[in-house]
Parts: sequence; C-alpha cells; structure tokens
Amino acid sequence: MGVPAFFRWLSRKYPSIIVHCLEEKAKEYNGFKIPVDTSKPNPNEVEFDNLYLDMNGIIHPCTHPEDKPAPKNEDEMMVAIFEYIDRLFNIVRPRRVLYMAIDGVAPRAKMNQQRSRRFRASKEGVELTEEKNKMREEVIQRGGYLPPDEIKERFDSNCITPGTEFMDNLAKCLRYYVADRLTNDPGWHNITVFLSDASVPGEGEHKIMDFIRRQRAQPNHDPNTHHCLCGADADLIMLGLATHEPNFTIIREEFKPNKPRPCALCSQMGHEIKDCQGMAREKQGEHDEFADTVPVSEQEFIFIRLAVLREYLERELTMASLPFPFDFERSVDDWVFMCFFVGNDFLPHLPSLEIREGAIDRLVGIYKDVVHKTGGYLTENGFVNLERVELIMQAVGVAEDNIFKKRKDDDESFKRRMKEKKKRMKAEQGPSFVPGGQFAPQALGGRDRPMAVQNARQAAYEMRMKGNQRNQEAAQSLRAMMKNGKSPAGGSEDMDSRGVKRKAEDSDSEPEPEDNVRLWEEGWKQRYYKTKFDVDATDDEFRKKVVQSYVEGLCWVLRYYYQGCASWKWYFPFHYAPFAFDFKDIKGMFNNFEKGTKPFKPLEQLMGVFPAASGNFLPQTWRALMTDPESSIIDFYPDDFAIDLNGKKYAWQGVALLPFVDERRLRAALADVYPDLSPEEVRRNSLGSDVLFVGKSHPLCDFIRELYRAESHEDTEIPAELCHGIQGILNLDEDPILPDKPVESPIPTLRDISSNCAIGIPNKVLKPGDWEQSNRGPWRPQLGFNPNRQQAHLDQSGFRKLNHYVDRNQGAGQYGSGPPFEAQHRGGQYSNAPPPRNYQQGNYRPPQRDHYPQNQYPRTPPVNAIAANPRFQHGAHGWDRAMQSQSTAYQQNQERGRGGWRPPHNQQDSRRGGHQQGFGQGYGLPPPSRRYNWN
Repeated sequence: MGVPAFFRWLSRKYPSIIVHCLEEKAKEYNGFKIPVDTSKPNPNEVEFDNLYLDMNGIIHPCTHPEDKPAPKNEDEMMVAIFEYIDRLFNIVRPRRVLYMAIDGVAPRAKMNQQRSRRFRASKEGVELTEEKNKMREEVIQRGGYLPPDEIKERFDSNCITPGTEFMDNLAKCLRYYVADRLTNDPGWHNITVFLSDASVPGEGEHKIMDFIRRQRAQPNHDPNTHHCLCGADADLIMLGLATHEPNFTIIREEFKPNKPRPCALCSQMGHEIKDCQGMAREKQGEHDEFADTVPVSEQEFIFIRLAVLREYLERELTMASLPFPFDFERSVDDWVFMCFFVGNDFLPHLPSLEIREGAIDRLVGIYKDVVHKTGGYLTENGFVNLERVELIMQAVGVAEDNIFKKRKDDDESFKRRMKEKKKRMKAEQGPSFVPGGQFAPQALGGRDRPMAVQNARQAAYEMRMKGNQRNQEAAQSLRAMMKNGKSPAGGSEDMDSRGVKRKAEDSDSEPEPEDNVRLWEEGWKQRYYKTKFDVDATDDEFRKKVVQSYVEGLCWVLRYYYQGCASWKWYFPFHYAPFAFDFKDIKGMFNNFEKGTKPFKPLEQLMGVFPAASGNFLPQTWRALMTDPESSIIDFYPDDFAIDLNGKKYAWQGVALLPFVDERRLRAALADVYPDLSPEEVRRNSLGSDVLFVGKSHPLCDFIRELYRAESHEDTEIPAELCHGIQGILNLDEDPILPDKPVESPIPTLRDISSNCAIGIPNKVLKPGDWEQSNRGPWRPQLGFNPNRQQAHLDQSGFRKLNHYVDRNQGAGQYGSGPPFEAQHRGGQYSNAPPPRNYQQGNYRPPQRDHYPQNQYPRTPPVNAIAANPRFQHGAHGWDRAMQSQSTAYQQNQERGRGGWRPPHNQQDSRRGGHQQGFGQGYGLPPPSRRYNWN
C-alpha cells in the first residue's frame, strides 16, 4: 500500500499491537545440525491454525538482498527462499493450513503502479552505472585506489513478474519443497498446503483474502480459527481488519531504518558512492582473515496483533448519543475506508492529507461529526454511501488552505532548526590534528598531572608520519585539479582548507526542488490544475471528470478489499488527485462497474508493465514491438521520462510521468505476434489454479488417491470432515505428486525424494491504562504473546551481592540507621524485591491488584510457587489466563491433527458471547485402519 509512514504511525499510536517473536534456533552437535521440532508447542505461547505467505515479500529480499551479498545464481536464490519459509514456519507453527500465494496477473488499476516501479528500476539501474563510471574516473585521476570492476551479469528484479521463466521455475521448485517437507518434517504431517503460483490471477494478498472469505462463508467454518499472515505491506493490516476475524495476526520483519550499506565503488562501509575517496581497504583482522566476510545481523521478526488493534479502535471509534445502535464492525469498515484517502496502490493520495501531519486523526474527528449528522455509516458490505463521504470531503476542503500554510511553516521551521544544529556541530569540532599520548594537551587547572616524557624521539616520528600522510592526500587532490585544467586559486568558495570540494550539505543554501504550485500562497488551486493537468481552474467539466474518476476509484478499492475484483480493466487515468474541496455533488457520479471483464494473460501483462530494457524476458517478436521505431505501440516504451517531485525531496517519492497503456491498441498489436509463440511460451501464457498438497498421514490423502485411481475428471467437493472444515472443489492435476513415487529435485544441490509421502474472540489484552497512556512513559518490547512471561529470579547469594552494591545511604535519615534496618526499609528500585527465603517457603503474598497504581501489576511468582499455593491458581490475573489458553489451544490442535476438525466441548462464540450455532455436532474421525485396495 502506498503509505510509507503508515506502519510507523500505527505502531507509535497503538504500541501494544507489537509483539517481538520468540524463535527457537537449530542446534549443532558434533558438527551436525539438529533441526527444530516444529510439532512441539509454540514458544510464543500461542497456537496458530493457518499461516498465509505473501510470497513476493519473500522472493524479493531473497533474490536481491540489501544488507548482505546477493546469491550467485538462481539455485542459491531458491535455497534462500526455502530457508526463509522454514524460518517463518518455525516461528508460527501452523496446525491446519499453509497457504503460499505468489502475485499473479494483477488488475489494471494495479498494473499502472507496477509499470511505474519497473520503469523506475530500469532508469535507476542505468543512472547508477553511469554514476559509478564517472566516479571511478575521478577517483583514479586523484590517485585513489579502487578494486577492479567485476564483470558479472546484473540480476534484473523485473523478472519477478508473472509469465517469465524465473517464475515458472519458482513454481516447480516450490512443489518440490512442499513435497520434501511433507515427507520429512514432522511439523508438516497434518498440514494442508495450498500453492497459488504466478499463473493464478490476482495479487498474492488478495488471493489469500479470497480464500479466507470463502472459508468464512462455509457452514463448517470455525470462527475461533487463528490466522497468521506474513507480509510487510501496510495494506495487509487493512485487509486483516476487513475480514472481521477475531483472531488475526500479521508477522513481518522488524523495521530498522538507516541500515548502513557498502559503497558501490570500493565496497567499504561508512560512506556513499558520491563521497568515495578511493582509500585503500583496511585489513580485516590481524592477518586479513575476515577479508571476504560481511558482518550481517540476522533480521528479527515481530507480530502485529490485529485483535489488540481492534480493542484500540473500539475505544477510539465508540460514539455516545447516536440516533441509532452503535455497530463496532461497521465503524471498523469506515476506518479502513478513510485510510484510503492517505494513500494506496491504486489511487494517488489527496494533496492536503499527509499521514505524518495527523491526517487519519483529522478524518476520524470529522467522521464522528458526520455520523451524528447523517445518522448512518459511510460503508456497508463493500459499498460506499457517497452522500456521507461528500460531507467528510467538504469538511477537509474547508481546512485545506490552513493545512497547506501550516505545512510550509513546519517545513521552514525544520530547516531553520537543522541549519542551527549544523552550525553548533561545526563550532564544536576540534582542530584537524591533536597529538595524543604523552604530548596530549591538558586542561588548565586539571587534577591530572602531565605524563612523564618517555621515548620522545619515537613519539615525534609518529607525529611526523601522520603529518606527511595528510600532506600527501592534499598533494594528490592538487595534482588531480591541475591535471583536469582547474586552478586551485580563485576556487576558495567551493574548496575547503584541504583543497577538497565542499559537499552540498556544507553549504549554507542547499538547492531546493523547484515548486511552481506553491500551495501555501493565494491562487494555489489555479496553479495546481494548470501545472499538473495543463488546464485552467475555470474548466469545471474537467475537474468534475477527475473527481468522478477518483470517486469510482474509491468504490473500486473498497469493493476489492471486501468482495474481490469488481472490474479487471478499470484504472484511474490521471497521475494526480483532485482537491477535497472539489468533491461536490458526487452522489450520482457512480452506478456500477462493467460486468464480465477478464484479466490480462501473463505475457500480455509483461508487455504492459515492462520497459524495453527488460524485453529479454519476452519472445523475440514481442520484444521487437518495444524497440522497433515502426511499432504501432512504440510510444508506450519511452527511453527516458520525467519524474515530478510534487513537493517532495527525493526522486523515489515523486510521480513518474509515464504514458498510460491503451488496452485496445496493445491487444491489436499483439494479435499479429501471437502465432509466433512456442508451445512452452503458450503454457506460460495460460492461467492456472491453486494446487493442494497433503501428506500421507493426512485424513484427506486416501480420498485424493482414490480420485486419481478412478481417473475422475468431474469436479469433486472436499469433504469438510477430512480437512479441518475446509471446503472447495477438487480437480486432478496434470502433473501430480503421488505417494511412494520419487520426486526429482529441480535444484542440483538438493537431493531427490526417493520415497515421497505427499500428494500433489480472543482474550482482551489491553489493561485499563494502555489507552490513556499509550503515548507516554517508557516502552519496553514484549516477547511472545504472554505479557507476564516469567523473569529470572536471584537466589540468596545474588541478593547478598545486590545488597552489597546498592547505595546504603538511601533512607538512613528517614527510617533510622544500622545495616539490617537499612537493608529492609530503604527506598529505591530494589525495595520491592521480596527475600528469596520467603519465595522458597511459599509464604510470600503479593498485595491485591487494587492496591497497585494503574499499569503496575504485581509480578507473577515462579511456577513451583503457583503449584504449591492454591490461591495463585485463580489470583494471578493475566498469567493463568495466558497459560490456560496456551495449553487448551495446543490440546485442541493435537485433536485436530488426529483427523477432522472438532470444536471443543461447550465452545462459545467469543464475538457474540453466546453458544455457537451449528458447531456442536462435530465430525467423526475417518476409519483409521481402512485402506483402499490398489491391486
């Protein structure tokens, strides 16, 4: 989702939604690596049922990582993807379903964003190569040293698009991977695995949402299913809320900004390519034994608990004195809808709404007023009430002028503070050279006496050598300038004392991107439409057309999130959004979308999103349409294009001004080259369906084997009692993976599988003070889902050592004197720690919770103390609840693994507070001993 700051804003406003993952690591014994047993209970003290992987968020970091060396070839990329999935499976440990979804052909509205990203990537790659060559020449002319430029084939990340050979090979490798894990990993034995590869139309996350919606609509759906979705996109949070599932968690990599990257020229850390001086590489270790190693810290993972986010939103969105009953689920839908205004993958965000400026909070405040006035919600089941949306837009439009002026004032204030900070830092800098050791300067009046002079000749020699090194660097810079025909004289404005050109940030006046709109000045609306759309602001018909397209987009995006793709061919035909003030009389601007639209085929999408530089992934005659000057669609593939910063500072934040692809012209041009496709290319250009895998011990295995034995070509429904309540339609695969048949590895470094065993409302978390004090006070990360995880306790010797080092003067004048009295009654951060002897004897009694200040609950005693004291079995508050829910969930999953989904006895629906309807009967176990006769 196009909201780079959304997750940061969300985690700061609602901090309790974040939980740091606990991960069990594999161990080594006598040189052998012992894998983790994922069939054991989850160390995070929660049991997940279904794990969904948005695979494109895994493929990209594994094929071209930013913080470590890239894989050498495609086989290493596949192995890295396997290891990444293994790590996620180890952390989550699903008990029912693993769903792996790769992005297929996207709707046209998404293809425009994909086209922009791929054209940018191609342009940035060319610019980086040119900059490297230019900087290499400059550094060598200055006498610097650079390692020889390696000639290697650059990995084009644009190949991670449906229809390419890379994606076809990835699907084959994932089939092998699933078969191997179902055969050899005990944690996979009762898992139902779905693989939705790039041949299946739709974005990965939306294919996952479609699966969840279909299962929720089944009469056998378990409403207490705990879902876990892996992905780093912000729209996953919106999609998870849109399901209204009470148990939904997102797992993603922990975001760590400003990661250091090596220089693209010399491969050394600490500077960028523009600052490279070509210095010789420092030795890594005494004997340069770490020369080829790159220190990389393993990426950590976090959980985003949408159940806790729902609690936060319930506090924030609850409204009193409504003229109708309050419905929290409807208000969540409205909150998701309002977030579309600050950015998404299909529409540009409104100019006046920036998430860093509190746009969502502003919209929520306006929304509460609108709901009171209109007497209803903005959305219902994926449909938008445009009359109520217009009231919100008009309220934002009234404040737009002040928003733009405040944005300018804040920007000027920030620049002024940064300028003053640079001046202070420059003033605090010391001299360029300060002698150290025995000749180091001493502060006047200091207590330390100067060091005695020892071996002064050697110290003076070292000082001279350092001075000579600085002189040599200055001489090299001077020779380079004279060689280039430049004179060192007269260049004092751009040169520092060493003869080196000053960096841009050293200048008092940094070049600012040109802004012709100037939204903070009068006449901003006229300038905006003239500059961005090349029309006069008085052209009301054009403005109405832009607003109508944006309104259609809002309806399309909401339908896409809640019901699926309403139209595969619709897209927003402008690069910029209108102002909120222009949303007038929008009630009748939208009726419905065109019915019966179909997605592009994979190769057709490649022609719509690829630049000419990535044409090598296409058939030869198709590629010629991108480069031939006589091609009827050559205007779709410009060699260069403008990027409008649109008030931003960096190019990646700007708008790529690319021409939109005309679908009719594209299809007409491709009609002439379709006969040139080979049979393999025709296969890659076809659309597929999801593939289901189960292990040999899965209850559904015998049923599927019987279908293949009978060679049934009819649609067959999945028996819900054999597959954890999951229902759907089965068709036979053309290239199945059957039990007891060997599976050939598509990767030479991995072994073949000789004997295959595979066929192709939660408890409340927020405490009373979390809402009021969410943005105040210190914050510590929570490990795992149990907030009362046991902490380490000191024994008697530890307490004696602690008492020895703690300041004994605290409280002496307040309570009395004497070591025994002080040790027991003085204040301080350790005063509440009970003596260890009382813990062991079980006599320690924590005060009641009512005696504690808000958010300061007593620590839970150790397990043995709880077992020994019946009082703790019911009085430990959150601890016993978490432990009971953990053990119950694991036992339930163990029962599920024995065959068929069966709800627990007297199960209640946590969302409605009553007994569930239609889930009391359960499903009988399949006959354990019956086997089909294959003879």
